[in-house]
Amino acid sequence: MTPQQIFEKLKEQFGDRVLELTENVDPFIRVSADAIAEIGRFLRDDEAMRFESLMCLSGVDYPEHLSLVYHLFSSTHRHKITLKAELGRENPRLPTVEGVWRVANWHERETYDMFGVVFEGHSDLRRILCPDDWEGWPLRKDYQVQEYYRGIRVEV
Repeated sequence: MTPQQIFEKLKEQFGDRVLELTENVDPFIRVSADAIAEIGRFLRDDEAMRFESLMCLSGVDYPEHLSLVYHLFSSTHRHKITLKAELGRENPRLPTVEGVWRVANWHERETYDMFGVVFEGHSDLRRILCPDDWEGWPLRKDYQVQEYYRGIRVEV
């Protein structure tokens, strides 16, 4: 399926929770953050789609919002698509897709650890790269490196 066909099918199924298709070198579909798990399950289970692989889930910090980017691939149909969901900078939350793609467990933990995004319903949402008592979200543009960690000066 082409990105346009995928977009049209999602729009038909989810209405205004599917926001727009941007076609460029790597086409993406912007969706409502609160619908990401439901849309993901549909993309995985629909016979014409069969996106059984979450290749990557990443966070991106823009000045006005955080964005979550989901790269999906169908081995069955040999097509791919990217979904994007935007979140506010204060208290960013959206549903986990761990129940749709098991690998999301690790991807979501990394995104939580680096950006502070809370994935509601996640089975084990805790830091994966930084120590449990680390302060802040290191990949946010407004991140301030703490001066000391456990009595050791943190060099920038």
